[in-house]
Amino acid sequence: MATVMASSPMAAPTASVGTLEPVDDDIVYEIVDNQIRELPPMSARETDLASTLIGILSSFARTAGLGRVQMEMLFLIIPAKGLQRRPDLSFVSFNRWPRERRVPKTNTWDVVPNLAIEVVSPTNTANGVMEKTKEYFEAGVERVWVIYPEFAIIYDYDSPTSVHILTRNQTLDGGTVLPGLQVPLTELFEDESDPEMDASA
Repeated sequence: MATVMASSPMAAPTASVGTLEPVDDDIVYEIVDNQIRELPPMSARETDLASTLIGILSSFARTAGLGRVQMEMLFLIIPAKGLQRRPDLSFVSFNRWPRERRVPKTNTWDVVPNLAIEVVSPTNTANGVMEKTKEYFEAGVERVWVIYPEFAIIYDYDSPTSVHILTRNQTLDGGTVLPGLQVPLTELFEDESDPEMDASA
């Protein structure tokens, strides 16, 4: 999901008086540098991949009793900066937010996820992806997965400068964040050799 400002002043969301929430409730947004940044929707392919992955992660985390998996949840990750980011998918362990504690009714969840996942679309920029990755680690995120559906590649970061690049024939390992998780990437990425692939593209 892109994290760029709206392409024109006319399209930019307007904040309500005394708040940093857009007037239009349908806008999906983040708050960076005290500015509302509208997020354009993912394509059908990216949405399908994200849906598949959240199903895998949710089932695993629930069965293992590890925590909660979310899709497009807005987190207040650095309160001192008022920084609110919305990973495409995320995992919050019960160590960070206990099982018996309810998720708040507020628009923003005041917790830092253990894992943040970004599914890159054509509207993303390299600078934008790196900006979010660095901010996640600054906030205390333990692991960041940046997924490139177009190239069937995942960048698995355990720090801003340490990354393991996985291709379609490899397996994604949950490491210490989701111990025991093993996801063959063939479950996420379609076979480009399939003659029906992109038939409608």
